[in-house]
Amino acid sequence: MSVKFQYNKVSMQSLQKALKIREAALPTLKSKEAYLRITIKKERHQLADLQAALEDLRAGIGESERLYVEFPANRLDVHAVEYDWENIAGISIPSLGTMRFATAGPSAVMDPAWMNRGIETLESLARATAEIDVANRRIEMLEYARKKTTQKVNLYEKVQIPELASAILKIKRYLEDVENLGKAAQKITKERQAAAEAR
Repeated sequence: MSVKFQYNKVSMQSLQKALKIREAALPTLKSKEAYLRITIKKERHQLADLQAALEDLRAGIGESERLYVEFPANRLDVHAVEYDWENIAGISIPSLGTMRFATAGPSAVMDPAWMNRGIETLESLARATAEIDVANRRIEMLEYARKKTTQKVNLYEKVQIPELASAILKIKRYLEDVENLGKAAQKITKERQAAAEAR
């Protein structure tokens, strides 16, 4: 992208204003990028912890896993999932709020003895799985924001700021040359007038 400009003071002032805005924004963008990198690293550690907790939960089921073959498919339903939103470096990302479950089917009298414990375990598994899904989504959103911020930092730092500075320098040199030529022309005119008067 090449900066379009005219060789005059108005154009130079608008370029100087644009340059000043970008130079002021660059440190903030770099800070945002660094903060996002750190946050993504923390989120990845939290995701690893959540995945480890899910594996522990599955391992805790152990031998009783065979009982879940008898578990009725429509007995437990996720009734509602609520999400909270938090702002991290100007990006709204979700966090898992409350999950409500609905149970249906036979009464407590008709259920096998392990059914209540099985429902609690399935609710814990569903919550853990949902937390992992939300953690993955958070990382995706933060990675996307970090990528966009990095692109903007590179655009400002490597393209726009150097191009604007170069354009301003070209205009300054042009205006100085015009001024010097004007002074030289005035000097020549004065000398000719003085020579003409002297004759």
